[in-house]
Amino acid sequence: MESAEMARGLVRHRSNAVLADRAYDSNAFLAHVEALGAKAVIPSGRNRREPRELNAALYKQRNVIERWFGRLKGFRRVATRYERTAISYLGVIAASAWLVAITEWTG
Repeated sequence: MESAEMARGLVRHRSNAVLADRAYDSNAFLAHVEALGAKAVIPSGRNRREPRELNAALYKQRNVIERWFGRLKGFRRVATRYERTAISYLGVIAASAWLVAITEWTG
């Protein structure tokens, strides 16, 4: 999926900032994020002539989400997607997310 197409999915979720890695550093993606009124916290790609300013403190929070998705993908059914329908797969993701959250909260 193109990064600009993924940016269109952000319309459903309002936030002040969008945190992403270098792969999403495209002019189309950045323009769409800014059009939504959010700040793009994305490191400049290596091919960008003039690097953009990066809020390093905010970007460091991205690892929390990355670790959470890593734990979620630890569930075999989530990682390999055995379910035939999208709604069934969404149910597996919801159940797995619940288990991850419960284990984090209970220690």
